[in-house]
Amino acid sequence: MSSRLFIYIAWAISLTATMGSLFFSEVMEFPPCTLCWYQRIAMYPLVIIFFVGKEKSLKDLLSYSLPFVLTGWIFSLYHNLLHYEIIPESAAPCQEGVSCSTVYIEIFNFLTIPMMALIAFSLIGCCLMIIQRKLKSEQ
Repeated sequence: MSSRLFIYIAWAISLTATMGSLFFSEVMEFPPCTLCWYQRIAMYPLVIIFFVGKEKSLKDLLSYSLPFVLTGWIFSLYHNLLHYEIIPESAAPCQEGVSCSTVYIEIFNFLTIPMMALIAFSLIGCCLMIIQRKLKSEQ
């Protein structure tokens, strides 16, 4: 498969995650916590980076998108550790306003909003790793 296909897959995942987060906050009226905002800050630019980057150098695309993916993944992992009470809520940056450990939805007893974000960042990261391996094999 072509490396470009994985750019489209990463773009579709980032677009779906962006639309999902907007749906949860604007339609379902779930207020985003501080960690949710940090994850959004990492996810939203990826939609544009992948859309514009599909016509650019794959090496440039990787260098622009990887910091956002890693940052978002770390915040998502931390948020999930708070959700599942592995890290105490006192360690959360959400001391005022919306709690970072509030569970708004839970599908199949594990799929929460932070878990969806972690899965999205992980899948995008996998796409980037595949693209990077294909680039190395072409050289």
